[in-house]
Amino acid sequence: DNLRRYIYNEKPSGVIMEYHKPGSFEEATEIANNNNGITRFLAGGTDVLVQLRSDILTPDVLIDMKHIEGVKDISFDDDGWHIGIAVSGAEMSEHTQLIKEWPGVVEAMDLIGSTQVQGRATLVGNLCNGSPAADAVPSLIAARAQVTVSGQNGTRIVNVEDIPVGPGKTSLLKGELVSALHLPKRTKNEADAYLRFIPRTEMDIAVVGCAINLEIENDVIINARVSLGAVAPTALLLETAAEKIIGSKLDDNALDQLAQEASKACKPIDDKRGTIKFRTHVAGVLAKRTAKIAYDRARIAK
Repeated sequence: DNLRRYIYNEKPSGVIMEYHKPGSFEEATEIANNNNGITRFLAGGTDVLVQLRSDILTPDVLIDMKHIEGVKDISFDDDGWHIGIAVSGAEMSEHTQLIKEWPGVVEAMDLIGSTQVQGRATLVGNLCNGSPAADAVPSLIAARAQVTVSGQNGTRIVNVEDIPVGPGKTSLLKGELVSALHLPKRTKNEADAYLRFIPRTEMDIAVVGCAINLEIENDVIINARVSLGAVAPTALLLETAAEKIIGSKLDDNALDQLAQEASKACKPIDDKRGTIKFRTHVAGVLAKRTAKIAYDRARIAK
């Protein structure tokens, strides 16, 4: 029927995966809650489909979310921005007002993959994949973003930084899913930015990512949010680093203290893309550069 299709292969077990196309979030959570095996949700598919084709993972149930009303919408009201779970990076990059108000979030999303990937990749997918090196997650944390989580017991609002709990793991309970993403309304003297370091010029995974959101008054920073990615099991919210630049005009001393705190917060690993020492150093360098961009943008936005 229209809601279920079985996918077969040549294995003796026959059916290896159920495919569902729910018409509502309530239906999707019910399907997920009733499944005792592995469940995956399909919105953009740039992570799930790669895992399937590479035989990394074969879910028992695949739930296609793209046919639910509103999942492709970007809207704005008195509470701020609401981004549907199937909105692609390409669609965000074409939304003039969203770019104007949250350039750091958009530029982080714009760094994910190739042009083809941009046509499918989503913010929520990047978040729920649970990668410590996800580009969009630090930018969302710095932006004070929240998500609506839907489950069998209704909905709840969760801060983005509370969703990832480890590599490939989230705080979502059985049957729960992210049904919307929310960005707060921007003040007139606030701006954000995102930078990352990668070994190649494009289409690579971040060795370090940094997002900073600043609010200024008379050129003095009155609020700040600093987040790092790829330097710990999850993206980090650095409250102490933010405190070092609040009350300053982002002078050299404030920048040096920001860099020190950023490097101090790192808990990276050694791998083929970067050593612990290198990542720790780069985190401080990127924090300085990102803060300067966000500060200049905030001054222009006044």
